[in-house]
Amino acid sequence: MAATSFLASSHTSCSSSKIFHQMAFTLFTILILFISESFTDNLSQRKNSSLLYLTRNLLVNYSKGVRPVKNWTQATTVYIDLFVHAVLDVDGQNQKLTTSIWYRQMWKDEFLSWNSSQFDGIGEISLPLNVIWVPDIVINEFVEDGKSPDLPYVYVSSSGTIRNNKPMQVVSACSLETYAFPFDIQNCSLTFSSCLHTVNDLNLSIWRSYEEIRNDKSIFLDDGEWELLAVPSTYELLHTHGGSFAQVQFNLVIRRRPLLYIVGILLPSILLMFVDLMSFYLPPDSGTRIMFKTTILVGYTVFRVNMADELPATTLSVPLIGVFFMVFMALMVLSLGKSIMVVKFLHFDKEGSESLLISQCRMLNRERQDDHDENTEDHSISSTNETEESICGVDEVFQSPAIADDHLMEHILQEVASIHTYIQGIESEEAWHTHWLGLCYRLDRLMFRAYLLLFSTYAATLCLLWWSWSSYVVST
Repeated sequence: MAATSFLASSHTSCSSSKIFHQMAFTLFTILILFISESFTDNLSQRKNSSLLYLTRNLLVNYSKGVRPVKNWTQATTVYIDLFVHAVLDVDGQNQKLTTSIWYRQMWKDEFLSWNSSQFDGIGEISLPLNVIWVPDIVINEFVEDGKSPDLPYVYVSSSGTIRNNKPMQVVSACSLETYAFPFDIQNCSLTFSSCLHTVNDLNLSIWRSYEEIRNDKSIFLDDGEWELLAVPSTYELLHTHGGSFAQVQFNLVIRRRPLLYIVGILLPSILLMFVDLMSFYLPPDSGTRIMFKTTILVGYTVFRVNMADELPATTLSVPLIGVFFMVFMALMVLSLGKSIMVVKFLHFDKEGSESLLISQCRMLNRERQDDHDENTEDHSISSTNETEESICGVDEVFQSPAIADDHLMEHILQEVASIHTYIQGIESEEAWHTHWLGLCYRLDRLMFRAYLLLFSTYAATLCLLWWSWSSYVVST
């Protein structure tokens, strides 16, 4: 019994000691966590205090209206960089280009530098853009405000280097050349320069290398109508009466993707032209050819009206494809007009032949009536003479048959002459008709050759433009 009681009491004491150790460990853990949180809070408060103190210390005597250099003879160099994000719109009529770009600029402000070791290792802070000096750099081709987001802060490093990064939607003026549409390549420039500061006060430089900027398409949206070929950049000085101004020019070389226009405009137009070309094999004097060419002309006109919005609208020059369209439509109209004239003259020839036949018949009937009247009169005169001769006893009976035969032969000769004249007229009409129809056929063959030559020129020009478009190399 005693042993049992001793074991029970020992087990109880061990359990109590274990519970005590667990409670002590828990309290120690809570204490450590409390101390660490307090230390963290104090450290963050200290850092926040350091950041606030640093910001106040930098801006307490800062003047944003003065160029941030300690030696006024030293120029402030602004480094510029550009990333093309997308080509939003190309307005050929108003000569405007809308692009989305990512613009970066960097310069050194000698009044915004500090020793990071004195401010808890703070090496970079953000400051409001409206409380520091900012270079007056603008885009010379800028024509209207775009929908650009307003970013009010810039990053400032402990060495005084300021980085200003912002996205921009730029609507710029550009000399757009749409003569080779839809195989056109546009070269639009964005020129950055200062409005007031000469190169002695404000100089510009390119942030990255020329080759890197030229071939950078990392953020460009390459699934639209336009393809970015290159972004060559140059630095130059603009000399004016007011001094020399530094400027950096970025050229956006873009190329239109023509596949949509080839399928939607060029191929249907070429097929209609080919069908109209085949209509020259129909006889020019047939009415079927007129109906066929009229149907093609109406269809081509409707096609041109529907596709008018797809062609670039410009007041400087008409695209080469528009010129070909108008020339082909003029040839269609000319060919249709020629066919109408041929049919009209052929019908006029038939009507003339019928009227000539009717007039000849009327003339023959009139001559026959006149001859009948003359024969009747001669017969009455001969009867009277015979009566007188019988009374007078004069025997001239044998003269009457000879006189009658002479009149008959004269009438027959007149009839034969009339028929000969009529046949000669018909033959001359047929010869004139054959000659004129031959001229029409020759004119038709001439127009067919001109149409074929123009069609071949059109196809060869399109192939040449497509080849030059695909093999275009941007000059450095």
